[in-house]
Amino acid sequence: MPVTLRIALRDWDYMTPLVLGDVSSSRLDIKVDRVGTLISSLADDAAHDAAEMSFSRYSQMRHDGDDRIVGMPNFIMRGFRHRCIITAKDNPIRTLSDLGGKKIGVTGWRDSGNTWTRAALRREGVGVEDAMWYAGRLTEAHPIVDRLDGFGRPGRIEAVPGERPMVDLLLDGGLDAVFTPFMPKGFFDQESPLRQVLDDFRAAEVAYLNEVGYIPGMHLIGFKADIVREHPWIMDELSELIDESQRLWLEKREKYADTTPWMIDELRRCAADLPPTWRASGLAENEAMIADFAEELYEQKIMPRLLTPAELFPWHAKAR
Repeated sequence: MPVTLRIALRDWDYMTPLVLGDVSSSRLDIKVDRVGTLISSLADDAAHDAAEMSFSRYSQMRHDGDDRIVGMPNFIMRGFRHRCIITAKDNPIRTLSDLGGKKIGVTGWRDSGNTWTRAALRREGVGVEDAMWYAGRLTEAHPIVDRLDGFGRPGRIEAVPGERPMVDLLLDGGLDAVFTPFMPKGFFDQESPLRQVLDDFRAAEVAYLNEVGYIPGMHLIGFKADIVREHPWIMDELSELIDESQRLWLEKREKYADTTPWMIDELRRCAADLPPTWRASGLAENEAMIADFAEELYEQKIMPRLLTPAELFPWHAKAR
């Protein structure tokens, strides 16, 4: 009798084979709940056994000794962050170092993606203390919520004045740049008044990859500890299924490469620029990235002490 696993995930395309049942397991009956917003507290959510969650917020739980959730080091959302810094098209800023002394907006201070973006700036000599930061909603369509999460500091890290949408502030000069994981509506239009700060962000990201050896991870899957204790094999089983779903989806993408006119060129460039193991799951395979993220959480004063990869993923560390 397979174990039912109720899991909440965003619509990552490579999960399609898993959701459709093209990838399956005789040990698991996976029920995927497609969500647009991450569950705020999996531990208190009766509807799910596992869920996609922020690496930063998971790290906070581990730091606080909250062991109700066990993390699986399969980073289902990972990506470079250089592309996630946008500005007005007529703004003269063209490099990350140009952001020193500038007014920068973020969609959430402690968000994993924004933590990695600040890490990219820090490598270029622009630390938290070298800019003025504002946390707020990206557009009018986004909700007004607390995006400082307790990390506000008057004169350094503040809420956007009047909760104005940050895109509007970019256009009228109230902000010089904004960190956003998802581009605002209309960003890709030919007449868009916005652009990425870096004209060739791909070259910057390839250089970053060659320096650090990984693509940053933002989201992982957390499991309720009770189901892991009852079924110790369940994380490895799901991780293998996700890996297979990714492999199968890439295989289909390579075959049906006309989903966009130049998808085939993108596939070729990815194969040339990325190591075959860039998506690898597991603690050992991601240990350097995990350690660097923990260091950034500490250096950016999101965590009061430096956590180790073994502290963040104790279940997998013990299994080694």
